[in-house]
Amino acid sequence: MRSVNVKSTEIHPTAVVHPWARVGEGVKIGPYTVIGQDVEIGAGCKIGTNVLIEGSTRIGRGNTFFHGASVGTAPQDLKYEGEVTRLEVGDNNTFREFVTVNTATQPGEVTRIGNGCLLMAYSHVAHNCVIGNEVILANSVNLAGHVLVDDFAIIGGVTPVHQFVRIGKYAFVGGGSRVERDVPPFIKAAGNPLQVYGINAVGLERRGFDADRRAHIKKLYRLLYRSNLNVSQVLERISAGEFSDDESQILVEFLEASERGITK
Repeated sequence: MRSVNVKSTEIHPTAVVHPWARVGEGVKIGPYTVIGQDVEIGAGCKIGTNVLIEGSTRIGRGNTFFHGASVGTAPQDLKYEGEVTRLEVGDNNTFREFVTVNTATQPGEVTRIGNGCLLMAYSHVAHNCVIGNEVILANSVNLAGHVLVDDFAIIGGVTPVHQFVRIGKYAFVGGGSRVERDVPPFIKAAGNPLQVYGINAVGLERRGFDADRRAHIKKLYRLLYRSNLNVSQVLERISAGEFSDDESQILVEFLEASERGITK
């Protein structure tokens, strides 16, 4: 028997919900939507028309799916051989029209989206991507496999991101760019080829960073991009104690984990 709270859940008669799907309290499912067997949907989600949610997919609370979104489908990866892989979505995310999100490639792996994200129309999240909290992907952003987009980052429209690239916290990538290397935290970058244009000052101010914190981040930016030091030397300078705060630690952890190298 389908796990549905009948009193508060609204399922349109034309929707197809697998009897084994787990649908939380207060969920609304629109016309011609299809919910697969291994899907779990948290309370208060709103699922529009012609939405597909399948695969081994767990959806948190309060998410909204607009017309034509396709979530939890198999990865577009030739290594995938039909194994059960997962997608995990947090709470209060918005998936606009025709967004596509794939599960991971190998058993035990997961594609993950955090809380409070906005994925605009036609954006794509490929297998094994990890999206943090309150991330914005504008229209037609395309993330290749294994991309990391950290908390509060914003990527402008029609931007492809190369596989295994990492985009740091509070970073901003302008629309129409092509991202082939890591974009460090707090940085503003745009163009094709991608170039750095200082710190994301407007975004940081909107997120509550006061003038002193923004000035300190600008010093870190100058050390990384204007000092003629390589990344190893920058890490040495920071570890020497000249910079000792949360922002410095965020940058250090990002640089130490970078494998593709950072955007120049």
